[in-house]
Amino acid sequence: MELTKNFEHQTAESKWYEFWLEKGYFNSTPDERPAYTVVIPPPNVTGVLHMGHCLNNTIQDILVRRARMQGKNACWVPGTDHASIATEAKVVQMLREKGIQKASLSRDEFLKYAWEWKEKYGGIILQQLRKLGCSLDWNRTSFTMDPDYYESVINVFIDLYNKGYIYRGKRMINWDVRAKTALSDEEVIRKETNQKLYHLQYELVNAQGESLGKKITIATVRPETIMGDTAICVHPKDERYLDLHGAFAKVPLIGRKIPIITDDYVTMDFGTGALKVTPAHDANDYQLGLKHQLEVIDILNDDGTLNADAQILIGEDRFEARKKIIPLLETAGNLVKIEDYTSEVGYSERTDVVVEPRLSLQWWVDMKKISGPALEAVVSDDIKFYPVKFKNLYRHWMENIKDWCISRQLWWGHRIPAWYDQHGNVYVAASLEEAKKQASSKGIVEAVLSQDEDCLDTWFSSWLWPFEVFKGLKNPGNADLQYYYPTNTLVTAPEIIFFWVARMIMAGYEYQGKKPFNEVYFTGIVRDKLGRKMSKSLGNSPDLLKLIDDYGADACRFGIMISSPAGNDLLWDESSNEQGRNFSNKIWNALKLVKMWESRVSETEGDASTFATEWFENRLEQVKLQLEEQYTEFKLSEALKTLYSLIWDDFCSWYLEWVKPGFEQPISATVYKKTVGYFEELLLLLHPFMPFITEEIYQQLGSRKEGDALTIKQMTAPKSFNAGILTQGELLKSYISGIRDIRNKQQLKPKETIELSVETAQTANFEGINGVLCKQVNATKLDFVNTAVSGSFTTVIGKDTFYIVSEKPIDTANQKEELLKELEYLKGFLASVEKKLSNERFVQNAKPEVVELERRKKEDAETKIKVIEASLGN
Repeated sequence: MELTKNFEHQTAESKWYEFWLEKGYFNSTPDERPAYTVVIPPPNVTGVLHMGHCLNNTIQDILVRRARMQGKNACWVPGTDHASIATEAKVVQMLREKGIQKASLSRDEFLKYAWEWKEKYGGIILQQLRKLGCSLDWNRTSFTMDPDYYESVINVFIDLYNKGYIYRGKRMINWDVRAKTALSDEEVIRKETNQKLYHLQYELVNAQGESLGKKITIATVRPETIMGDTAICVHPKDERYLDLHGAFAKVPLIGRKIPIITDDYVTMDFGTGALKVTPAHDANDYQLGLKHQLEVIDILNDDGTLNADAQILIGEDRFEARKKIIPLLETAGNLVKIEDYTSEVGYSERTDVVVEPRLSLQWWVDMKKISGPALEAVVSDDIKFYPVKFKNLYRHWMENIKDWCISRQLWWGHRIPAWYDQHGNVYVAASLEEAKKQASSKGIVEAVLSQDEDCLDTWFSSWLWPFEVFKGLKNPGNADLQYYYPTNTLVTAPEIIFFWVARMIMAGYEYQGKKPFNEVYFTGIVRDKLGRKMSKSLGNSPDLLKLIDDYGADACRFGIMISSPAGNDLLWDESSNEQGRNFSNKIWNALKLVKMWESRVSETEGDASTFATEWFENRLEQVKLQLEEQYTEFKLSEALKTLYSLIWDDFCSWYLEWVKPGFEQPISATVYKKTVGYFEELLLLLHPFMPFITEEIYQQLGSRKEGDALTIKQMTAPKSFNAGILTQGELLKSYISGIRDIRNKQQLKPKETIELSVETAQTANFEGINGVLCKQVNATKLDFVNTAVSGSFTTVIGKDTFYIVSEKPIDTANQKEELLKELEYLKGFLASVEKKLSNERFVQNAKPEVVELERRKKEDAETKIKVIEASLGN
């Protein structure tokens, strides 16, 4: 069969992925092999594949495919997260387009629509992962609201409540006015925001409300909340306000009397040194309110509009109210001035609206009661973080951990298993029947029970993921759990280190008594070439599926990985995909070359130990050892670069040229067999990164057994290598490059033969390479000489001087010019090295090996200068 001009990715991708699935190569069941387990960070059911998913899932697939090829029982568990806030927003939007308002539906009616939406759209991203080549065990697909999983989440809530780890309390929370739900601190994104600072005057009065004939000025960015003010606070030592201690002020526009209080919390040199205190709408003000027993007046509805307690601008959106209150304050004589001001403002991670601090009755996890083992596991390196820099970030958060608000005012999700009777008693139970039994045991026989309307924070289900995908709570101690748990490697993004990673570790110790994974690899953020984070709003987030169609999955995987330094943000550009496609075509052309030799294999074995095959065999072993180190340290981008250089440079550009037979000449059977063997080894090493082209080429090579597949072929362990042969190989490359360079400068055509002589102190360096060297530079012979060869071109390569004789007359002027240029460069280089070595501070402070390297540079430069000066003399 004739091979296509270039690798046709679309045909290969569909063919081989279906083949792998049909053969069940990605399926895993417990056996005698060591397990290698990875659980996917479950993408939201609302998700579609983007560049972040490409990075994260390519890394996981690389690790899983490699483990499978190392003889481990690799199990990569897929699944999706129900994503309460995001999914409910999608469903509400869908209903709105149909003319249906959520408020007009019962909970059950709404959930029916939500499940329909999930079944239609919720699996899209998993299908897309197949296009990327991800080798997931699809038989194990989990969903955080599968019946068994749902039951486990509810039972965890009940268990933690019964242990005293979960409580219900009214506290200041982050409120999303669009989704109308509470958010945890980690779901709030802080952004530098341009604002206005409004300076407002409050009239001062005495206890009886009589004017003191004075005013006090406060500065605020939120004038629309003044109707919720219940005090003005000043520093007790602020001399400007000493005579106001115990006085009162009137809230502008509504005239309510509020006290002047003192507290050293106030910063005297910020603003005016006087702080309006609005306990219902600021977390710090709330703490002040508790300390000074202030009234709490909540002036906002759950959608961010002003309620009746505001007394004015009722029903207006908070930001519209801000615009409208300014002219009212100005007319009333309360507005002093307006200044530009920049500060951090909290935005909802999900809806991108400004978060509203709000006092609310919610369910909480007392994190200090559950976080101890999870902190110790990471600090002691029982769970290793890569890169290690994230360890300190984790430790700081864990040591300063706050209670977790786990209730969300949504219908899509795990409904809180709490029931309330007519007397306000609460019963935490898995069902109405169990709740009634609890009520009965308390003597309330005819309790009228209603279930809590809220559902649980999405992360309260996904923190069970590493063990619950194996039904660790539903079916404790089952065979899958014992075999696959703890999992091996978690690959995730650093922005969810607290949302998810820390909480999974807590849940693992709490419910399995052991860590959920051995190591965590944190990926970087994918940015464009200008360094901007990719987003739809910026228009810099490419369509990954189109990129796969245009370039191929292998090229896209290559493109994201070649740009990805371990744990650091990566600058991605479409040109890296082009590089990946070019790499695929380079390997494809190598296949075409080797296939051309199939019919030209010599029946006589020939010399099996030619220099080229020995050199490449040792180079291969050297790289395999390098790869072991790079994988251990999760330096996957470096590993790909190592392979890229080995395949493109060493195999395609050098080795295949060295062993290539002459025109219509036979190739030694041994050399051919070794070449095919090396090619297979390269495909094995590259397969985790680029699975489709490697499988296609492996199947084309012709050495495989019937029904064999690269994806399950076992890698061979690295062996020791001969460094001497590798050094000789580098010398050979430098000789070939140097002599070809001189040929080009002298305008010698490739067909024109030369005679080669070399003046060297190391004739041993040439043992075994003479034949390859002569063939590559089209030399009829290579002689060793002690003096210059008359009538020759001269070039210095390393410490060796080569003399080249051809039928073409020498352009002595040109040669002299070239030698003078090199001499000038070397003298400048020597001067810079000598300057460095004459610097005592450098010699004393630099590492000995660095100083030694500079001394060797000096010796080499001096030797070359002598040779060039001698050549010029000739």
